Order: sequence, then C-alpha cells, then structure tokens
Amino acid sequence: MSVASDPTVILDNRFARALPEMAVAWQAEPAPAPRLLVLNEPLAAELGLDMSWLRTPDGLGLLVGTAVPDGATPVAQAYAGHQFGGYVPLLGDGRALLLGEFVDPGDRLRDLHLKGSGRTPFARGGDGLAVVGPMLREYIVSEAMYAMGIPTTRALGVVATGREVRRETMLPGAVLARIAASHLRVGSFQYAAARAQADGDTGLLRRLADHAIARHHPDAAGAANPYLALYEAVISAQAALLAQWMLVGFVHGVMNTDNMTISGETIDYGPCAFMETFDPATVFSSIDHGGRYAYGNQPTVAGWNLARFAEALLPLLHDDGERAVELATAALHGFGPQFTGVWSAGMRAKLGLSADIDDDTARTLTDDLLVLLQQNRTDYTSFFRDLSRAARGQTTIAGGFGDWLARWHALEPDADAMDRVNPVYIPRNHLVEEALTAATEDDLEPVQHLMDALTSPYDERPGLERYAAPAPADFGTYRTFCGT
Repeated sequence: MSVASDPTVILDNRFARALPEMAVAWQAEPAPAPRLLVLNEPLAAELGLDMSWLRTPDGLGLLVGTAVPDGATPVAQAYAGHQFGGYVPLLGDGRALLLGEFVDPGDRLRDLHLKGSGRTPFARGGDGLAVVGPMLREYIVSEAMYAMGIPTTRALGVVATGREVRRETMLPGAVLARIAASHLRVGSFQYAAARAQADGDTGLLRRLADHAIARHHPDAAGAANPYLALYEAVISAQAALLAQWMLVGFVHGVMNTDNMTISGETIDYGPCAFMETFDPATVFSSIDHGGRYAYGNQPTVAGWNLARFAEALLPLLHDDGERAVELATAALHGFGPQFTGVWSAGMRAKLGLSADIDDDTARTLTDDLLVLLQQNRTDYTSFFRDLSRAARGQTTIAGGFGDWLARWHALEPDADAMDRVNPVYIPRNHLVEEALTAATEDDLEPVQHLMDALTSPYDERPGLERYAAPAPADFGTYRTFCGT
C-alpha cells in the first residue's frame, strides 16, 4: 500500500484503539484505473483538505483506500442489527472501511469512511463492491439534505475504479468517500450487548457507551446516570431527525437498527427517495413488500429501533433488571412527544403561522390539510411553495382546498417565512434517475446541473423550472434498490 502524503490528512485510529473487539484491520482492494467523478469542494474546504491534492493520484488513492497516511490503519467495523425486524447477530462493514478519524478546523472529530472498497471478513458472500449509480445517489441526496439543514453524513467524493461490477448487468464500479460524526449505530450496541450476554462481561458494552458519550453526547458524562442520559440524548436526536425527514417528504427506505446513528445523523442512502404525491403509505424500496418503512411508518419504526437500543443498554442502566426496564421505558415514552413537538413546530413554519396562533388551531389546520393533500393526490413539495404564492395573492390553489384556504388566510400567514423553510428544489426521483443513468454512461453534466439546483434549495431561480416540477405522468411507479 502506498502512502498518501498530503500533510493536512492526519488520520487517527481512536475507534480501533478504544474498541479493538469491534475493529478488523483491513485493506481496500486495488482500483485498476481510478478516476474522480465528483469532489465535494465546499466540504473539502470546510474540512481543511487540499482540493488540488485530492485530485492527484495520491489523493485519489486516499479516496479509494489504496493510499492512506502513514500510521493510519483502515478497519472494518463490527455491528449487529435488526433488518426488516429480523435480528442478525453479525453484520459489520461488508464493503466498507473506516480509514480513520481526524479533527477538522472547527475542532470536530470526523470519520473518513469508504463504501465499495472491496470484500471484508463481514461481506457474507457479497463482492464488497459498489457501482457508480448508487454511490452518486448518496452524494446527491446527502448534499440535498445538508443544504436543507437536516443532520446527515456527507459524501466527500466519488471515484470510478475502472473495474466492471456484475449486478443484473455489468456496471462501472465506484467508491464513495464519506464523512460522518461517527459510524456508531444502534447495531453497534446490539453487537456489544450480545458479547456481554455471551461472556458475562459488560466491559465492551461499557467502553462503547463511554466512547459514544465522549464523542457525541458529552453532557451525559456528568449526569447521575450517564448511560440513561446517553439513551435520552439519542432519543432526542432521533426524534428531531425523523421529524425533519417527514417535513420535507423524505423516505429513508431501510431504517434497520444498523442504519440508526448514535449521533443523530442520517446514514445509508440506499433505497431512499422523496415523496412527491402525498400519501403516508409511500414506499420506494424494492424489497419493502409490507411497507414496514413507508413514509408514515417512520416514527413508529424509529421508536421500535430505540426500544432495541434500550434492550442493549439495560445492563448499564441499573443493576436491578426490573428497574433498568422501568428507566428505559420512561425515557422511551418521551420519543413521541419530542417527535410531535418538532413536527408541529415545523408544520407551523411551513404554513407561515405566527407564534400567537394557539396549538389546537395549528394542529387542526395541519391535520385537515394532510387529509386534503392525500385526497387530492397533491405534490407535497410544490404545494407549500404554491401556498406562499397564494398568501401573496399571486396564484390560486385548485382542487377541494377552498374552505381550508379561507381558514388559513384568516390567520394572516407570513409568506416570506414560509419560503425560508419550504424547499423549491428536492432530489426529484425522475431527475435523480436521469442524472444517474447519464453518469453511468460517463456523462456527469446532468449531475452537475442537478446539484446546482439542490445546493440552494429554498432560493427560486430562473432557468431551473424543470428542477421544481413534479415527475411527468409517464414516469410511473418508482422503485429503488439497496445499491449493493
């Protein structure tokens, strides 16, 4: 393995040092002909990385894992997880590597992590590789989420490997370099808890919890019960995250426990998509046949995942098992109200309602609107921008909204405030597919044009009308895949 020489890239191995039982040292597979497809220049600048160096052969080597800084040891992380409700005791990074952690100019600790870098001991029969389309999907959607102010992991770059990868057909391979606050997941705790149960020793579980507290929720360290405080902090972070997803119509598609972070960042943009026609039953994942992860089910699933997190933490919450369950149950009961609080405040903002409108009025107005949106098969994103135009008297809202609109107008909504929280541009599914198809055929211009719109989602600009328009009628039912 050659060594990356950029002096600004100094990678530490904190995770592996703190939790060696959950880290397997490994190397990325060689990339026959690495070629940069996209580099997230704003993120690179934020991280203090040398953009010109990242474009060099050594820089590309870092982004595909074949050249890492001297002293760094890439590792595949171990974790467990419930996938579609079924427990898998060992999942882990089957096609991913944690290259290491570094401190950014804002004194924040970040992970540099790869997807598609080859088979690891956790690959479970997979080839460990990834292809251009799904890796660019993560880049597009995660940057759109970031631009909307929603906590997320971010893509630093996508590099074509020069290797053909067999899926249903042969497709061009790629590696995604991802930046995250960390890759600690509920599944990480499930893995440590299973080890504790098997060994009768909670040492690993306790060290993992201490690591998570120090990295993400340091205020918990000073609490009377630090591990209960950790649990409560994760509940709060996830309640806020889920509400923010729902407010912009985002459907994650694969909310397994191994895809729920301890930091509260969105992770794993596999079968994700944005709902267009409002319908709580909206499902995009090709394998979610029962609608477990439908748009409207996401808060319920998040609560279920957090209950699994509680089960993993029980040995740390209290020496008495029954008391531990009581503490966890009481904490989990806070998820629903916290989610509702963020959701309700967000809907108030989307509707331009002032703070002096009472909660009952705002709640009834919201509930009635959602019924009308579903009945009228209304485009969710477009509706709220049309609504702010209606507040200014610039347009009318067609369909059966007349009585509702009269009630809403009487509350004197703030159209400018609405435009600050209702995006014009989201990663609409037909546009994403158009861009990914072109990129697979080596044309990156559609990706670039789409990203130009998405990086300023609230600012309507001339010439970008097609990026604000719903899918054409002939686009059909949209299905996404896990991207393995």
